[in-house]
Amino acid sequence: MFSEEAILNEVTFKAIRSSGSGGQHVNKVSSKVELTFNLINSIVLNETQQERLKVKLKNRLTKDGVLILQCDESRSQHKNKQLVIKRFLELIKTSLIIPKKRKPTKVPKSVIKKRLKSKRQLSEKKANRQKPNLD
Repeated sequence: MFSEEAILNEVTFKAIRSSGSGGQHVNKVSSKVELTFNLINSIVLNETQQERLKVKLKNRLTKDGVLILQCDESRSQHKNKQLVIKRFLELIKTSLIIPKKRKPTKVPKSVIKKRLKSKRQLSEKKANRQKPNLD
C-alpha cells in the first residue's frame, strides 16, 4: 500500500480564518485548516496508484492535479488539522481499493423447476374455481 508518515510529509497545511460560530473569536484566530496534496508530484505513490486516484478523485482534483481539503468544524486549529488528516488518509485508502470483479451466476435448474411447478399449481387452482362445463 503506502506509508502514512511518508505521504503526510508530502502534504502542506495552511491556516485560514474560519467562518461560522465563534463570535468575535472568529475574526481574530485562523482556525480553519486547508490541506493540499500534489498527486502528480507524489514520490510515495507509484504510477498505477496515481492513475487510480486520478480516476477516482477527478471531481476533487484541480487542473494541476492538486487535492485540496478544508476543515473548519472545530474552534481549535489542532483539532481541525487532525480531522483533515484523518479525512485525507481515509479518502486515499478508500480510493485505492480495487473492487472485486463480479462473477455472473446461472439460475439453478431446481429453482426454475420450482417456479414452474408453483405456476402450474396456481393455474390449476384458478381453473377449479370456474363453473363446470355441462355440455
